[in-house]
Amino acid sequence: MLRRLIPREEGFYELFEQSAANALDAARALSELMTDYQALEAASLRVRDLEHKGDELSHELGSRLATTFVTPFDRDDIRALINALDDVVDVIEKTVDTFVLYRIAKPTGEALQLASIIVQQCEVIVTAVGKLRSYKELQPDWVEIHRLESEGDRVSREAIASLFAGSMDAVDIIKWKDVYELFEGGCDRCEDVADIIEQIVAKHA
Repeated sequence: MLRRLIPREEGFYELFEQSAANALDAARALSELMTDYQALEAASLRVRDLEHKGDELSHELGSRLATTFVTPFDRDDIRALINALDDVVDVIEKTVDTFVLYRIAKPTGEALQLASIIVQQCEVIVTAVGKLRSYKELQPDWVEIHRLESEGDRVSREAIASLFAGSMDAVDIIKWKDVYELFEGGCDRCEDVADIIEQIVAKHA
């Protein structure tokens, strides 16, 4: 009888999945922009809408957390996962906005490669978040996200090094260094999600 009186929210997993899917949508919008740069303004608006959607999902998750007595797992881990998923979308929005603000003429091959890596990471995040109910078979997912982060780090480092090895204008060097660092930040934020998922699984193994 007492268990029936305790409010238990079962909708957390669905909201996590929606947040992960939203991050993937944002990553794909960034990647599509790198291949069709004529759609810069449309991509900027699209990612901004996704960022707003992410904020709404984060708010909903926070509200449920505040009103739920029994949660699926540790409250601090829920907050960390909410924030980490939101951070992925935030850095993607900032990356797209930087292309607009810096009036970058066209993306580089490295930018396309880095955007593709973030998409791959977000695809794995969607898969991993979908497995959180069982806490099973998640290790290959976070290992793959870490591998992709390392690949993104390598591409970013080499891209930044190449800026100073050529004859690019100093202002353009500064612009592209900022852009590459934002891409690397996107990879890092995806890795943060993997770290939190690994921590959650470790507590429930």
